[in-house]
Amino acid sequence: MPIRAVLWDIDDTIFDYSSSDRIGMTRHFAAEGLPGGYDTVEQALGRWQELTRLHWGRFAAGESTFDEQRRDRIRDFLGTDVPDSEADDWFARHVSHYEAAWALFPDAVPVLDALSEGYRHAVLSNSSIRNQDRKLRVLGVRDRFEAVLCAAELGVSKPDAAAFHAACDALALPPHQVAYIGDHPDIDAQGAVAAGLTGIWLDRSGEGGRPDLVSVSGLDQVPELLRGNTRFGAPDTFG
Repeated sequence: MPIRAVLWDIDDTIFDYSSSDRIGMTRHFAAEGLPGGYDTVEQALGRWQELTRLHWGRFAAGESTFDEQRRDRIRDFLGTDVPDSEADDWFARHVSHYEAAWALFPDAVPVLDALSEGYRHAVLSNSSIRNQDRKLRVLGVRDRFEAVLCAAELGVSKPDAAAFHAACDALALPPHQVAYIGDHPDIDAQGAVAAGLTGIWLDRSGEGGRPDLVSVSGLDQVPELLRGNTRFGAPDTFG
């Protein structure tokens, strides 16, 4: 059966999260100064990114709630056990700078346009609906997606098959008729494959090294891939 719908990851897939986070945090430091224990902006940014991966991993594994992972990340970053209210206020000040830097990748809208006629679209994200629905609306693309499903509300995260199956259920389609596109080879592409979907790894940095996965280096390659062109690192049996 042909692919009838495309499920999308958001952060670092259609939305340039890494650049927005970096710009936002740099502006936050400029406004408030570097927290104690950091000598340079680069050192602080590196630690923030490290802690983001750590605490998102804990959230994805069900070891903390969405709000708990954020507060724990801030406490570790600041090196002090601040109350919840102070952690929330610190993050809110950061968010004002972060949101001012929000941007889609240049290839996001063109590929959504190119796929608008032949495919249905939805989102599956390891975040929360309050974050991602608003983000898509501010960026002007929320109406492109029939449904937006997020781990915080589902109670299960990618790469768990139940997360992918919940998204397929929302589309009323079997997994083999759905493709999933995301920037992480294991959480996104391999997780989708294990759940019975067609997983596509968006390898923007050219990392490579995963011949077992269908991969593209840019979203502009996705329309041809879905039509059966195998030159972008897809197995010959794709589609």
